[in-house]
Amino acid sequence: MIQLLKFQFNPIDENTYMVYDDTCECIIIDAGCSNEHENKILQKAIADKRLLPKKLVCTHGHFDHIMGNHFICDTYLIETYIHKDELSNFQRATSYSSFFDVNIIQPPVPQKFLRDGDEIKFGRSSFKVIFTPGHTRGGICLYSEENKLLFSGDTLFAGSIGRTDLPGGDYDVLMNSIKKLMLLPENTNVFCGHGPKTTIGYEKQKNPFILEMQQY
Repeated sequence: MIQLLKFQFNPIDENTYMVYDDTCECIIIDAGCSNEHENKILQKAIADKRLLPKKLVCTHGHFDHIMGNHFICDTYLIETYIHKDELSNFQRATSYSSFFDVNIIQPPVPQKFLRDGDEIKFGRSSFKVIFTPGHTRGGICLYSEENKLLFSGDTLFAGSIGRTDLPGGDYDVLMNSIKKLMLLPENTNVFCGHGPKTTIGYEKQKNPFILEMQQY
């Protein structure tokens, strides 16, 4: 059975997740820790749970989701997994963050590239990669059918969707990605890149963007 810890990090209030099972192997999703204090919070949680980080998975490459990549990769000697279409966001992470008056350490170049349908395995558990461009060109979500669990990054939020006015964003592409997510079981718990968790069923009934989409 998968368990998770959620941390809200950095000035953008990004959600970082640590996901593990009874083997104590874990993956870190979207390392947003941005300073020594936040690094220590994450490090203490790993030590307290006696976890063994195996992979760092990025739903996309916006700077607020990768601010902790350098620390995580250097501390735990693990590799970064991301869709190849996010490389440009990695390469301009430091310059882009400066527009928001945020300084970050340039993240290591990712070593592992994900495609739609790939499996992220750790311990006795796994997640399926769902390619969901639109917020960025290479956005992904992570889905566990067994655990009724989806990590949506910045594709889908509680009551909203990811913004599409940044480089690589495309509203029509994003809505097509969200259509794929709406095919998941309604009792799927959705853990978003910002804000509270939700469910697929709730978003189908209450999310104004999805309600508008369903009219056509």
